[in-house]
Amino acid sequence: MLTKRIIPCLDVTLDDACGTVVKGVEFVDLKRAGDPVELAKRYNEQGADELVFLDITASHEHRATMIDVIERTADEVFIPLTVGGGISSVETIRQILRAGADKVTINTAAIKNTELIKEASGIFGSQCIVTAIDCKRNLTIQPDKNMVTLEDGSRAWYEVVIYGGRTPTGIDAIWWGQQIEKLGSGEILLTSMNRDGTCGGFDIPITSAISETLDIPVIASGGAGNIEHIYEAFIKGKADAALAASIFHFGTYTVNEVKQYLQEKGVPVRI
Repeated sequence: MLTKRIIPCLDVTLDDACGTVVKGVEFVDLKRAGDPVELAKRYNEQGADELVFLDITASHEHRATMIDVIERTADEVFIPLTVGGGISSVETIRQILRAGADKVTINTAAIKNTELIKEASGIFGSQCIVTAIDCKRNLTIQPDKNMVTLEDGSRAWYEVVIYGGRTPTGIDAIWWGQQIEKLGSGEILLTSMNRDGTCGGFDIPITSAISETLDIPVIASGGAGNIEHIYEAFIKGKADAALAASIFHFGTYTVNEVKQYLQEKGVPVRI
């Protein structure tokens, strides 16, 4: 059985020409959490399986991803590093991989140009291409959407949002996940905007729906507030990896504490 992965996430914004890790709630009300390089070193030492570095305002601000911060981070860690934010071309992907990243994650650009997924996976290999799906619950009943049963028994479909959650697209997240897989992406990073930063637990309905629909790995993101939430992402959400930020950045748990708990509960993890 494949081991489940624990992935700390560094949401980074450009601050006085330097990168600063921040964490918000539902993509807003951002609070500073520290220096990306120092946090990356900490999680590398704690036994994280991978790191995700997201330049969360690059697309909205129409600027390039912070290459220098990526280079400094890659110099300090010895686990796979995935970088996203403002990536809109094969040339940008090439620059980020040369800067030391092992994978890239694309979101807004993939929606605006679906051929980018196919082209990039063809050049760099599907293992390098992670496509992010940021989505939000839409309670409007629409017959052409994949309706998902929520925790209270009501039903909703999940709408893809772009530009850091600022712009709804009208695209159904489950349908989009299927297209992503067909286009050659090696993995999906799934974030429910309704849960992001709330520490109330992952959005299990959409996580399980997409995990059960697709054959490629799904990384659950958005809402981790305790160890039990990560356990639920694997058992109920059927995710292949769990991404978390707040619980690690603010010292609630270490990565190793999470892994020890999961191992005791019978979840296969790399210790």
